[in-house]
Amino acid sequence: MHYKTNKLAIAVALASAGLMASQAFAAGFQVREQSAKTLANALSNAAAGAEDVSFMAYNPAAIGNIDGNQFSVGAAYIDADFELQDAEASPASAPSLSYDNGGSRQGGESAVVPSFAVKTQASERIDLGLAIFSPYGLATKYDEDWIGRYHAIETELTTIDIQPTVNFRVTDRWSVAAGLIAEHGDATISNAIDLGGLGAQASLLPATAAGQFDGKAKVTGDDWGYGYTLGTLFQVTDKTRLGLSYRSEIDLVLDGEVEYSSDNSTGQTVLANSGLEDGGGTADISTPANANIGVFHQLTPRLALMANASWTDWSSFEELKVEFDSGGDSTTTENWNDSWAYSVGANYALTDKWLLRTGLGYDETPVPSAEFRTPRVPDADRTWATLGATYQATENLGVTAGYMRVFGDGGKIDQDGAKEENARKGNLSGEYDVSANVFALSMDYRF
Repeated sequence: MHYKTNKLAIAVALASAGLMASQAFAAGFQVREQSAKTLANALSNAAAGAEDVSFMAYNPAAIGNIDGNQFSVGAAYIDADFELQDAEASPASAPSLSYDNGGSRQGGESAVVPSFAVKTQASERIDLGLAIFSPYGLATKYDEDWIGRYHAIETELTTIDIQPTVNFRVTDRWSVAAGLIAEHGDATISNAIDLGGLGAQASLLPATAAGQFDGKAKVTGDDWGYGYTLGTLFQVTDKTRLGLSYRSEIDLVLDGEVEYSSDNSTGQTVLANSGLEDGGGTADISTPANANIGVFHQLTPRLALMANASWTDWSSFEELKVEFDSGGDSTTTENWNDSWAYSVGANYALTDKWLLRTGLGYDETPVPSAEFRTPRVPDADRTWATLGATYQATENLGVTAGYMRVFGDGGKIDQDGAKEENARKGNLSGEYDVSANVFALSMDYRF
């Protein structure tokens, strides 16, 4: 027996926020941990710090502040902790029933974010550089029987940017730079399907079967996209430096597959009669434009102060549209807002070899309300507190370690099963408790 079901709605349940990935511990799904030095200063030196070649990921003109040749390698370890508290979930058609099967409501995962950058001074006026880093992504994973399983189980998004850069030293105090960006995005997303509810709808099972016989849907996809970055660095005085940078939006069309499965015989029977079939599909996604403006001031020979403001064009993320090879499409409304992040920091030269670092930051969430917050991106306003140190082992070799503690505000979620896009996912409400620890280590070498 075949019956009508909206397979697009089920697959969009996977792709909607999932392709955006999870907590990257910057607003939305952004990753800003491309340098241990910037992390240790709460990113307050991102636009104007220009201390080594890794700063090219934030401002391509940073390489104009570095004479000769240099490379940098680093990695950040992000340990995310977020849990849905006071959670309630039920079928859209039967709000009195509960989807709670006792699974953990903790979805935080850990991830390592590597980075690499190198530059050479081609002439007195021209610098050439190459940076490879990950500006978006991370992972979430919940228990397969958790209360919000129809909204999300697993999310994994990896992006890799390759950024060749050219900088022109207009004067001894002013540099301008441009870079091309080739970005690869790779996503794997899954969530449960309420096959018990679908079977009840088709009169194959009693109404009480809702939430009792699950299946699973999994989407994979990848694509290359292209954009650009611009930046300038101006040494106002011997002690004060200003920086400004811009990164363009990059469009990706994630082309991949959707697969359906069930590990129980009842679910398999319902799935076989549901009309849900494995196949191909695409989802359009854009990594948004952003800009940084900052100032770096050497207050005394030992103490430097810095500040940075970062804007991200999240308002361009209005919806996610998914199209399937078998026909039709579906749209999930996002309605995110543009957001700002602000930070201040300080460096103190303890000795000729040791430089101590610290900073504070505040990051606005682009999610406008509980209606648009999802278990895949339980985003909320957050505050950063950081510290770290650089050890200058030799004249050419420096090693930096940084630590960031992220304190997230409570983020309420209120996914209404009455919305068409939630018809197969049901109701889900609660409040997320969000925090993270981030550790970074990098090495830079002049040659």
